[in-house]
Amino acid sequence: MIVVLFALMYFLMIRPQKKQQQKRRDQLSKIKPGDQVVTIGRLHGVIDEINEADKTVTLDCDGIYLVFDLSAIAQVKQPAVTAPAASATATESANASGNQSDDKTNESNSDQTDQKPNSSADDSKTEDK
Repeated sequence: MIVVLFALMYFLMIRPQKKQQQKRRDQLSKIKPGDQVVTIGRLHGVIDEINEADKTVTLDCDGIYLVFDLSAIAQVKQPAVTAPAASATATESANASGNQSDDKTNESNSDQTDQKPNSSADDSKTEDK
């Protein structure tokens, strides 16, 4: 009976925790400069450099460089992209933003045509005084 209890506890508690720790170790070993990360304090930044000897990481948070322990990284939000993929992504992004600005221009033009100035009502109020 006690053996069954220990086996159940192993499969329900210990084994999943070990898998989670291994997944975290793998994630931290794969980070590199340029990766977007989130710290345990929910600070978002981009990895600038990694010091393996001290087990620290320097994050660039909008021009402010902060040094954290490597264990302070909660998750890797977006891995760094390679050069060929980055140029393709930049081109697609430029095309998409161009289309969005055209849509916004069309929307603002239609809004302006829908609105008609009501100058006669304003004139009549000033004449009554």
